[in-house]
Amino acid sequence: MSFEIHVSGHVKDVVDQTLPGLVASLVASGITAGDADLWGPAAAEEAGRRLGWVEAVSVSRPLVAEIAALRAELVALGLTRIVLAGMGGSSLAPEVIAATAGVPLVILDSTAPGQVLAALDGDAESGGLDRTVLVVASKSGSTVETDSAKRAFEAAWSDLGIDPAERIIVVTDPGSPLDEASQAAGYRVFHADPAVGGRYSALTAFGLVPAGLAGVDIAELLDEAEATLLEVAIDDPKNPALVLAAAIAGGAPRRDKMGLVSDGTHIVGLPDWIEQLVAESTGKMRTGILPVVLLPVSPEVEQTPADLQIVRLVDDAQHFQILEQHPDEVLVSGSLGAQFVVWEYATAIAGRVLGINPFDQPDVESAKTATRGMLEAAPAPGAPAFTENGVEVRVTDPALAASGTLAGVLDALWRAVPADGYVAVQAYVDRVAVPQLSGFRELVAADSGRPTTFGWGPRFLHSTGQYHKGGPAHGVFLQILESTDVDLEIPGRPFTFGQLIRAQAAGDAEVLAAHGRPVVTLTLTDPQADVLTLFEAAQ
Repeated sequence: MSFEIHVSGHVKDVVDQTLPGLVASLVASGITAGDADLWGPAAAEEAGRRLGWVEAVSVSRPLVAEIAALRAELVALGLTRIVLAGMGGSSLAPEVIAATAGVPLVILDSTAPGQVLAALDGDAESGGLDRTVLVVASKSGSTVETDSAKRAFEAAWSDLGIDPAERIIVVTDPGSPLDEASQAAGYRVFHADPAVGGRYSALTAFGLVPAGLAGVDIAELLDEAEATLLEVAIDDPKNPALVLAAAIAGGAPRRDKMGLVSDGTHIVGLPDWIEQLVAESTGKMRTGILPVVLLPVSPEVEQTPADLQIVRLVDDAQHFQILEQHPDEVLVSGSLGAQFVVWEYATAIAGRVLGINPFDQPDVESAKTATRGMLEAAPAPGAPAFTENGVEVRVTDPALAASGTLAGVLDALWRAVPADGYVAVQAYVDRVAVPQLSGFRELVAADSGRPTTFGWGPRFLHSTGQYHKGGPAHGVFLQILESTDVDLEIPGRPFTFGQLIRAQAAGDAEVLAAHGRPVVTLTLTDPQADVLTLFEAAQ
């Protein structure tokens, strides 16, 4: 069996209650047959245009030889460094595929100037622009982060006298504006299936082209996925996708948060991909499942809140001693290809259980609109409520800053979390320069006593950003920004990367505040030094 799932305790009771209805409703076979009516009449039109992922394995098979031939071509030319410009599912799936295979792939899903420059410059080991190929992945090409990265690379190569058409490979929908522009520019284009939404695109050209060009055996990945297709298509209580969907979406009262704990040994980074799939698919109409990516020693694992369901990803699901110690957990194991298939099915089924459309993202556009408004108006940032050790503090509610101390502001924000709420830490910084900032999540979770998510901005806007605005209104938000002299022009645009990332943070804060969500924004004026100040304040 390519995928195993085990449940016990409370969650087994939930599964036993929920499964019969799913089996009787023929949900699994209905998805496989492309039944767009499974999610109700309001979702039928969208679902009818978004179910192509169930056939992704067979549709993608011809890509294997094509990608292998292009990789051989590039290697022969000495072009061995692959950079991927993409957001959401367009970057997260290739990231986990490459990391699990131990293959280097540079992911550029940020507008932080320092991170863009690092992607442009390369390093001594992998080489610089002279050895680099850029894969531009976007369904339409209108994604501002991806378009900006493409412009930066085009200009950099042109400055070196290198034709960008020799270095840029595009993955997009046929007939999209990006497709037409790329064809006119002479770029190599791979067409993806337009009937697949971005977050369900792991086994399409979006996941396979960058990973395959980087050197991953994508034929093996498709074989792994294919081995699971029959299991998830059958209306049977043993169907792992039905069991998983029941475990994460069933129950009354329902545990509306899902803690993802990975052993991190055989599959690297899978929780980040699951996070965007589940959060963006289910976080709407004031309901949803909030994924929380955890470590095995995270506070939420040591003392699990009543509204958090732990799902543990392990190498071998026969670790029954884990279930003996933690009887209310869900234990899953399987190859990466199998995980992609089962989680996609389970997420779509969970949407039916929740009564929502798992294929739209109605609240994502609001942050994009606010960002455009910030760029056009270019307002100067308001004066901070106060500054402590180089950290500027801004708040949407003056009461949050009444203490006049950073530790006091954090305490006030934690007090604003409802009993069933969560904390979202959003770091709009160069994660290549300060990767240690991700450890702040653990301190916040311990200090606040509530499930805590951590997202690198603007990357999270294309995943959990939908849940933040469309899901239950019980989150509080902590933005972390950086003030830096490093900046980079975006060719053909009236704004820089630095201005763009600041506008993205300000735009999202504006939308969250309009939804009544408390937001605290901390700006690090010396990021390397100020991280320590943050850590101390959260303790």
